[in-house]
Amino acid sequence: MSESILNKGDQRRESILQHLKSQGRITVQYIIEEFGCSEATARRDLEVLANREPVVRTLGGAQYEGFSTAKETSFFEKKAQYWTEKEAIAERAASLIEKGDIIGLTGGSTTYLISRAIKHMQGITVVTNAVNVAMELAESEGIQVVVTGGVLRNNSFELCGPLAERMVEHIHIGKMFIGIDGFSVNQGLTTYSEQEAHIAQLLIRRSAFTAAVFDHTKVGRSSLFSIAPIRDIHACITNQPLPEPFERILTERNVNIYLPHTTTEVIT
Repeated sequence: MSESILNKGDQRRESILQHLKSQGRITVQYIIEEFGCSEATARRDLEVLANREPVVRTLGGAQYEGFSTAKETSFFEKKAQYWTEKEAIAERAASLIEKGDIIGLTGGSTTYLISRAIKHMQGITVVTNAVNVAMELAESEGIQVVVTGGVLRNNSFELCGPLAERMVEHIHIGKMFIGIDGFSVNQGLTTYSEQEAHIAQLLIRRSAFTAAVFDHTKVGRSSLFSIAPIRDIHACITNQPLPEPFERILTERNVNIYLPHTTTEVIT
């Protein structure tokens, strides 16, 4: 549709969409200042775009999801996206944890929510390379927290590097929960950071059971660095049924799928 036959609102939304495509995100405040509209109009425009374009609403704005490659976002940006869905994933993951377990949690908004979901548990040990996860569990008397050393990555609060890797080489984890940025049939589990990919690989190797935890927006996407192929994990915990190609591949690899509010595996 040519710009000449677009009304004022359509033109504004088209400009907002172009900004999202070029910059990846936009704030309500930017729309108000750039287009001289009210806050209600700015929010309504974002709702319209979210209903018809690959646009996801976030706290105070929106993010463009039309790129096939996952991009790194900060922990706080991730917290603003699909919070309710991630809480459901976290609760499902927590239901797999039993007294006496040694579990592992990488960084990420979903694994952080797992730490919140297990705070009340007794007699478990949590191994983590994420500072915010450790802090969330710091006052839980029934949980022993083991934190790796390493260099802090500000975007994710994860500790990485040689110091973290040396410690991981000497620990044993029963159930490992891995946060990821992308999950695809060909690329498997991927993340934006090379350092985080490396530490995650080591944590998987030191674990008896590994589950990838992710919301539906990660499915079919791949980020820059590979963590592991699908065959190296035992389960996926997500908030929506996976597309048929994924289910078929996971069946072949004997990988279970866990969804919220279910008591048994979708795939056995």
